[in-house]
Amino acid sequence: MSALAPIRKPVRPLGSAFRQGVRERLRHSAASRGLDGVLLLSPANVLYACGFNFSVNERPIGLYVPVEGESKLFVPLLELENAEPVLGVELGIYEEFPGLVHPVVWMVCQSGSRRLAIDILDARQLGPLNTLVDEVLLEDLAAPLRFVKTPEELELTRIAASYADLCLTRLQTEGGTIISAGGSELDLLADCTGFALAALKRDYGAAFAGTKLGITASVHSGPRAALPHGATSARRPQPGETLISGVGASLGGYHAESGVTLILGEVSPEQRRVMQAMERCNDAAVAALKPGARCQDVNEAALDALKSADLGDAIRHRIGHGMGLEGHEAPWLAPGDTTTVAPNMVFSNEPGVYRPGRDGFRTINTMLVGAQGVEIPSQFLAHTPIDQRVIAL
Repeated sequence: MSALAPIRKPVRPLGSAFRQGVRERLRHSAASRGLDGVLLLSPANVLYACGFNFSVNERPIGLYVPVEGESKLFVPLLELENAEPVLGVELGIYEEFPGLVHPVVWMVCQSGSRRLAIDILDARQLGPLNTLVDEVLLEDLAAPLRFVKTPEELELTRIAASYADLCLTRLQTEGGTIISAGGSELDLLADCTGFALAALKRDYGAAFAGTKLGITASVHSGPRAALPHGATSARRPQPGETLISGVGASLGGYHAESGVTLILGEVSPEQRRVMQAMERCNDAAVAALKPGARCQDVNEAALDALKSADLGDAIRHRIGHGMGLEGHEAPWLAPGDTTTVAPNMVFSNEPGVYRPGRDGFRTINTMLVGAQGVEIPSQFLAHTPIDQRVIAL
């Protein structure tokens, strides 16, 4: 009736060889543009290129990757001890933010670069930087590298998806007991996320200590399910209503998602009609997600299935987004993204129907693009047919 329990696998966090490979590709990308190097300021990009996992706050942290020479990791003084174990980089330390000289301006000066690319930049720093260097290319050179995952990254994604499924399994099997005892959306959320997180930490906590490892989720029901980003509340779900749960899981920093719409009690004919249309939408996205396709065309093909079911007015968002070191990252399966789909990209697949004041529906699968087809490591929906997507009361 439900997804299988996760199987523990002998995996480890991505190591220094992976990070060195990323930096080599960044060097090549910078050299091909006639630059001296790349300054990465996005926390996800810094993690990607050197493995430094840190608490994000107002103090900038940057990684400078030169075409020639050693990479430099720039951190505030309070992060010194945390940054010292990072392999393959030299450390540059500034005292505090905002400082007499803005830390990003200081980083550029310390890099010695005259021509460099920067992935993200506060517009207020562009003027000072233009007086210090010959060229600032505002382009994220790490993004196209992150689009296409290695086998090691894909394996972490697969495992993460299995714990997102586990969270949904727990919600379905225990939800009826919790609601019957007077439990609310918040109680349901605490139970299923606590259960899945405990399992994830039990299986991988020791091996992945110091990396991003976690479970996040939402649970909202009834008319509030019509809010795509509805906050989980103290509301008690009622018989006959829809209940949406979307779950994100991460292992070693890599994200996956699973999600379902469950019915409190029996599935009505109208609920079944909508859920069948959503299933056709999901399948259309899978069929369209082929190497060589454009991301925006995948979105259009998927949402056409909802429009054909006379549900076009209930569409509130794109069909999906990229996933990796961030839960939401480019490329986007959305209008305006003309990125060409390639093997080993990772996307979510999120058919959604939202009818304000009435109800809402959403399912989520993680999709891994293969040369010959799409792999779906999210298995809850496949193991739970529409008529079984219920919480018995």
